[in-house]
Amino acid sequence: MTFLEHLDELRVRLFYILASVMVFFLVGWLVREPVLDLLMAPVQENLPAQARPVYTTLAEPFMLSMKVAFFVGLVLAFPVVVLQIWLFVAPGLYPRERRYAVPFLLFGSAFFFAGSWFGYGVVFPAAARFLIDFAGDRFAPMLTISRIFSFEMRLILAMGLVFQLPVLIFLLSRLGLVTPGFLIRNFKYAVLVIFILAAVLTPTPDVVTMMLVAGPMVALYLAGVLVSLVFGRSREEREEREEREGDGETGEGGESDGEREDP
Repeated sequence: MTFLEHLDELRVRLFYILASVMVFFLVGWLVREPVLDLLMAPVQENLPAQARPVYTTLAEPFMLSMKVAFFVGLVLAFPVVVLQIWLFVAPGLYPRERRYAVPFLLFGSAFFFAGSWFGYGVVFPAAARFLIDFAGDRFAPMLTISRIFSFEMRLILAMGLVFQLPVLIFLLSRLGLVTPGFLIRNFKYAVLVIFILAAVLTPTPDVVTMMLVAGPMVALYLAGVLVSLVFGRSREEREEREEREGDGETGEGGESDGEREDP
């Protein structure tokens, strides 16, 4: 494929991704009320009695409903996103490497949903509880619904993407691009990058929220080392396999040439 053909392929994949998000956006619009109740519950449980989140503009509740529907669309469309990413890179892979499509799709989607649940059920409630209790009785909370949702949405999506780390390491290990030794040798650099990413991904600058994101990332990296140890392929093995495939193709070509030269 030429460069322009790659751009055209990218355009097609992006179109399918956007179309799937819009379809699931309609689903999200139908279930926006119960989803909004679930998203606001961790904050509401930690607010003082009779306190409720507020809104400051007339259009804010309507815009929040639109954001909730779009958020649901993004989450539900993630398997389609993974599939389109695989279809975009698959033409550049060897036939034996393309068989990882199903594990990549299944585990990528499963880990994303698991990470999203972890962000909603563990990280966000803990962060909300700590931040609200830290203010104590000295201040009266006046939290807007838009700020709460933006905080929670970024946290949930960030944890969903963070949980892709073992899947990414599995794929790179099967392709022979990383090894357990490489991952262990660079562990200290990985921890540094993880804390930088945690600081960028967390919506607030407090250390507690950052640690709640960085801790699982370190654990997932170590889990990725085990995945690479079990399922990995060395670079030498991959190169030997590629050479055997190349020799096989050459041998077939040589036999056909010989057949043409015999007469």
